[in-house]
Amino acid sequence: MRVRELHAAEAGHAVDTVFHGLSPRSRYLRFHAPVPRLTASMRRRLTDLDGHRKVAVVAESHRTPIGIGRLIATGEDTAEISLAVVDPWQRRGVGTELVNALARLAAELRYDELHGDVLGENQPMLRLVARVLPGARLTREEDDVLRVSYPLNYRLTHEELVADLRW
Repeated sequence: MRVRELHAAEAGHAVDTVFHGLSPRSRYLRFHAPVPRLTASMRRRLTDLDGHRKVAVVAESHRTPIGIGRLIATGEDTAEISLAVVDPWQRRGVGTELVNALARLAAELRYDELHGDVLGENQPMLRLVARVLPGARLTREEDDVLRVSYPLNYRLTHEELVADLRW
């Protein structure tokens, strides 16, 4: 498996391949709603990459896309991240590699904070966040949506580390 930046010219193939590799349950957890197919407008948004305010990384196995991580600017120095990993590759380290690549890319692009929304029932993603983004903060946004916020220049205190390990 390798992870690399995804370019706009190849984004359509990668988005289609990953979307079709997601079960209905995985699509629900990713989009927070049942999504049986990608509409033209959804596909346009997912493939709209400019290299700075809208960037993506792709995980590949034998040149086949198996996961995508996206970073979308939401402010001058903040960006939202999102992930999708095809079902056969879930819980095999792909999400970890995508998040790490997005964090490195965000730091290179001079973003100070990453954030994303996760359904409370998406325990595998919440475990990934706790493991890969130490010091991430969770706040309840809606009924079952948690906002994950992660400062990229964050220095974890001893007390916060102990609290995070207990969590």
